[in-house]
Amino acid sequence: MPQFRISQAASLLGVSDDTVRRWVDAGDLDASVDDAGRKVVDGADLARFAVAQSHPTPDPSGVARSARNRFVGIVTDVVSDQVMSQVEMLCGGQRVVSLMSTEAVRELRLEPGSLAVAVVKATTVIVETPGGTA
Repeated sequence: MPQFRISQAASLLGVSDDTVRRWVDAGDLDASVDDAGRKVVDGADLARFAVAQSHPTPDPSGVARSARNRFVGIVTDVVSDQVMSQVEMLCGGQRVVSLMSTEAVRELRLEPGSLAVAVVKATTVIVETPGGTA
């Protein structure tokens, strides 16, 4: 079972090391000590904790859709030419980039600072692991 050091758990959860230590001290997150004497969190426990702590940004569009992958965020950059545009967003700390027509950018009034929802409907999602042993 994978284990994560406190600093790794903090990075994955998007919080400080001290926050993870407080959760461990309060008994909200279980930790043990590894063979090197460092505090570690079990990967499965960290996954359950992450799900329980997640509070997705509500989708402000009010649109019902079949796509389940919706990322609410703020537009950080728009680069356009006559025909195509690249729109960059920051969604929950993650960078999302979309290529679309410049006409669509104008119609949606996308500019840095705009609130937007990136919707992804894909039949293929590639998952990688560090060190990739197969």
